[in-house]
Amino acid sequence: KEMLDKLVPYQGWAGVVFCIWGIWGIISAILSLNLLSFGLWGIIYWVTLLAVSVVSAVLGFILGYSLIVKYALSKNETAQAKGEQLLAKLRPLQGTMGVIGIILGVWLIVCSIIYTAAIIAA
Repeated sequence: KEMLDKLVPYQGWAGVVFCIWGIWGIISAILSLNLLSFGLWGIIYWVTLLAVSVVSAVLGFILGYSLIVKYALSKNETAQAKGEQLLAKLRPLQGTMGVIGIILGVWLIVCSIIYTAAIIAA
């Protein structure tokens, strides 16, 4: 608890970084559609990459919303209102998304090892 309390001041910046990282991951997954041609493990690996990126972007948005509003949405009231609506829908899912993120992170490590071994063996 004490360690987490020390991280609270940096929560917004960490959220912005994770949101950007997640968006970049989604773009990378779309640009890596060729992974789908590597058989079953290619498909599983691609879906895992996309899922991890989506969860990262969503959790980053939730954590970094205050900074996103301050620096990106402050001049556009319509965008700010839509951001508030989106945050209201996502905030109840934060705990669940955190658990899913941890599970997906562990699965991504396992999947990466298996996918790499499958590519080497082929």
